[in-house]
This record gives sequence, C-alpha cells and structure tokens, in this order.
Amino acid sequence: MIELKHLRTLTSLRDTGSLTATATSLHLTQSALSHQLKDLETRIGGQLFLRKTRPVRFTSEGKILLNLADEILPRLASAENELAGLKEDVNGRLHMAIECHSCFQWLMPALKEYQVNWPNVTLDFSSGFGFEPLPALMNGELDLVITSDIQPRSEVHYEPLFDFEMRLITAVNHPLAQSDHITPEDLSDQTMLSYPVQKQRLDVFKHFLQPAGVDPVKWKQADNTLMLVQMVSAGLGVAALPNWAISEFSRQGLITSIPLGNGLWRRLFAATRNSEKSKHYLQAFFTTARQQCQSHLEGIKMA
Repeated sequence: MIELKHLRTLTSLRDTGSLTATATSLHLTQSALSHQLKDLETRIGGQLFLRKTRPVRFTSEGKILLNLADEILPRLASAENELAGLKEDVNGRLHMAIECHSCFQWLMPALKEYQVNWPNVTLDFSSGFGFEPLPALMNGELDLVITSDIQPRSEVHYEPLFDFEMRLITAVNHPLAQSDHITPEDLSDQTMLSYPVQKQRLDVFKHFLQPAGVDPVKWKQADNTLMLVQMVSAGLGVAALPNWAISEFSRQGLITSIPLGNGLWRRLFAATRNSEKSKHYLQAFFTTARQQCQSHLEGIKMA
C-alpha cells in the first residue's frame, strides 16, 4: 500500500517546503509528482497536506507517514551501507605472521574453518621469527600478526584473543618435578630448551628470568613443540610452553608441568593496522579464531 518512494517524497516535501522544489529534488516532472501524491491520498483515504500553503502544512495523515519515514528511511540507509560494506569486504587479503610456534596447533584448523565462509580472501602466512613483523605490518607487507608482545603504536590495533599460562615442563623424574612452583633461581643451573627464537623475544625470558637477573647456564633450540617435549621427556633440559600446548603430553605422563612463580599469564593478540580493524573479513577472522580456541584449547581464558 505505502511504498518507500512515497516516504521519500513526503520527507523531501517537508524539507523543501514546496512542490516545485520537491519535483526538482526527486528528478520528477510536476505532473508526475502530483500524480504520485494523489495516488497515495487515494490509497490512505485522506489528504496529506493543505494545498496552497507555504511552507507546506501537513495533515494528521501526512504527519503519521512522516513519522514513519523518519523511522524507516534511516534504518534502510544504514542497512544498505552495511550491505555495501560486506560486498566490498568479500574480496580481501589476509597475509599474516605468527610470533608463536605453538599457535600453529590452533591456527591451521581456524584458517580451514575461516576459508569455508570467506573463500575469496587470499590467505598467506610466514613464521615471523626471522624478522620483525610489526614494521612489515605498518608498511603493508603484512595484514595481521599473532603475538603476545604489545608495542603500543597509534597505527596498530591489538585485538585480544585469549589468555594463557606459561608453565615449565620437566621430565617426570627431574629434581624440579616435585616443586609446587618454579622461581627464576631454580633455572639458573638448567639447560633451557626453546623454539629457534632469540631469547630476548621469549616470554619466559622477558617476563620471568630477565627481571630477576637470571640466565640459565645453557640454551638449546628445537624446531617444534613435539621435538621440545620429546627432548624434555628424555631429560635433555626443561622448557616453558603454553598450558594448552602441553596438556595432552602431561595427561599421557610424558612430562610434568609446574607454574612459573605465582603463575605467568600472557595474552595473545591479533595485531592489525588500526585503519583496517573494522573490515568485515578481519572481524570474521577474530571471531573464528576465538571460537576455535575456546572449543579446543584447554586452560585458556577468553580475553
């Protein structure tokens, strides 16, 4: 009965104050505008405004339809803008770097699920361990960095994903295995096993050992989580890993995990350019990653 064109015509008539100006605004002829208004009055069975008044004076029927227009037209415009934004974001690029070896455990399933819903977003990633990824993010080489290391900059947005606890893992017969918690000094005479990353970039060094002025007697590196766990289980050293990355190995009795101090909790972020954080395909990635981690990772806390 009442069409959107009728509501737009009435709001234009109110804003311009005359039929001539309304016809010009809507790119209609005077006769076409008059025909449209008479048709609407026939449909509602009443007069919309008083003729030959300037500015136009609306009747009760006209005011009811103007109130309707004021409610509906802004909502329609908002929906149209949102739909246009979705259309623009369908084709995107998500090149990422990962500053967390263990993150591959949940990232690959998350990316697989993400691609089902966003097949036109180009995905690519690098380890992020052999270079500083933040400058690459800011200059456009990367679009997202998975990291627990915040370096506040106005150009970078850090989207929180989840909180996790770093724990020390030892062989089950290691002297430290029976400890209630680990102090930095406990590690001064240990061989510390880690991923192939500079120790200055490791959470256990930056936030546990270095503040206490402690450095283990020896550092060794292993390429992946499974190799680290196997080396620890064989008594070749100790390591600090996220709680969710070691829960299954601990359950199998291959290792023992112990809190570092009163609990060394860290937060994982997805860093993106601040100017692009609202893109729909990025927001969808944040949501997918959080849902995937909440469903499959033990011991984490959602940020």
